This record gives sequence, structure tokens and C-alpha cells, in this order.
Amino acid sequence: MKTIEGINHYKASEKKTILTLGTFDGVHIGHRSIIEKVVSEGQKKNLESIVLTFFPHPRMVLQQDDTLRLLNTIEEKGELLEKLGLDTLIVHPFSQEFSRLTAEEFVKNILVEKLNIAKIIIGYDHRFGRNRTATIDDLITFGKEYNFEVEQIPAEVIDNNSVSSTKIRKALENGEIELANSYLGYPYFINGTVIKGQQLGRKINFPTANIEIKEKYKLIPNLGVYVVQCSIEKETYNGMMSIGFNPTVNENKKLSLEVNLFDFNKDIYNKEIRVCFLKRIRDEEKFDSIELLQTQLEKDKIYSLNYFSKEE
Repeated sequence: MKTIEGINHYKASEKKTILTLGTFDGVHIGHRSIIEKVVSEGQKKNLESIVLTFFPHPRMVLQQDDTLRLLNTIEEKGELLEKLGLDTLIVHPFSQEFSRLTAEEFVKNILVEKLNIAKIIIGYDHRFGRNRTATIDDLITFGKEYNFEVEQIPAEVIDNNSVSSTKIRKALENGEIELANSYLGYPYFINGTVIKGQQLGRKINFPTANIEIKEKYKLIPNLGVYVVQCSIEKETYNGMMSIGFNPTVNENKKLSLEVNLFDFNKDIYNKEIRVCFLKRIRDEEKFDSIELLQTQLEKDKIYSLNYFSKEE
């Protein structure tokens, strides 16, 4: 799959294109049904399959919403889309200027002239153009004028699909990992770098890898302790993760992400790590002593080991 930053960097081939467009945050099961259709039709009709997406998220620009947290970084979204067999991902910078394009300017200048479109597949409720005033009916009219096909995903398909990126974000913010994972079609994950922490876990026989995520907009699930599976240098390890402020030792004024890997004894400082969330064990708690914290961590570990033994 080719990933292209900005529509202006796309170089059209002799093939015409079939595309869909949207933010596709999470690339969840609802998104995938549309993208798989684009890919399969592209292969049947010898068309280049394209997803046109935008970054930053339009809400961050138009509503200046700096509280919005996203399910995927751009790299993660690209990885998920590539697995679906897509030919090309175009990530276009979303700006106030771009948002002011009229519907016809967007269709003529971008879809037709730059992207050489033969067909677009889009939801019946999709709106586009300046102030999002143009509808699917306008797009069908433009399709007749500029000679491309428009296929709309019917209302019953979209309305019967109870999945949305907003619902998944809410589930994660509530700690409902299994619900979020069922909507996503894969375990929710974060990618980060292992950094040095306070190393307090070693003293109570629960050494942890502290994780730093560089993308501040990436959504972190609710505070608490989770059963997780981690990947480091293509190896997979089972473990448990704490998201919180370490209230028992009052060490952290900022959020910490710490993972304890089972049967693990390697130096992984500065290594890249992926953490997949499988189940939430409990809320973050403040214990009256380090000993009580250690006792609870033993229980958390037993719970996690039992979870993995049932999965096998």
C-alpha cells in the first residue's frame, strides 16, 4: 500500500480509481465493510482502490476541539488499512482553507482532476463541501456531469450497524474494553516507547515497563488495571497493565502507563512496545500500605493468568 501525504502529492497512474473518504478513526467493523467493498471492486474492475482521509481530525480544526482523543494514530490507521488490501491511502491535511472548498470545487478539482475517479462508495448520510451543505443527491448529480459512478451505502445498512468511532471512544473512556473490542473487531492497542520510571515495582517483585506515547491525541483507556498482551521486537508476551497516578505511593502527579510482563527478564529500555487491551480487572485503588498493594497485585496476576489459560 502506498501512503501519500496530501492530495497534491498523488500522481495518477493510467488506472482510474475507486475511492471512499472519511476520517475512519479506529477502522472498525463498520468502516471495514465499506473499505472491503472498495478493494474488491477495484480488483474486479482493475481500478486503483483509494481511501482519502484527513488529519488533523476536522473537529480539531473547525471546532478547535483540543480535547478530542483518537483511536488511531496515522501510522496505526495505515497499518489497519493495509491489512484490508487497499492500494493507496491519501492523508490530506485538514485546514480552514480546505474546509471552504465548495462541493463542486472538491468534486471537479480533487476527485475528478487529481484523483481520476471512476467510482465513489459513500454513506447515504455523507455531507461535504463548504459548511457541509452538499448531500449524496448532489454527489450523484456531479457524477452524471463528470462521468463517475456513485454508490451509496443504504440507510438500513448504516442505521442497523450500531458501531461508531464515538461509541468506541466512550466505551474505552468507561473502561469497557470488551465492548470496544467487539466494535473494533480487534483488541484496542497503544504503541509507545519503554522509558525509565521510579523502579518501585522491582522492590515489591512486580517490575514494570513504563510506556511513553508521543502522540498526545491518542486515546488512553480509563484508569485501572487491565489484562494485556504486548509485542516487543516481534515477540508476544502476556501481562497486566496499570493506568493511573500511583496513589498508594503518591509518586505520580502525571498519568503513568506501566505494564508488568509475566515470565520476563530482559532489558527493554528505549524499545518500541505495543500493548493490546483484553479485559479490565479493576479500578485504580489507593491502599493503606505497600504490603496491601503487593497482595492485590498478586491477585491481579492470578486473575490474568487464569484469563490466558482459558483462552488457550
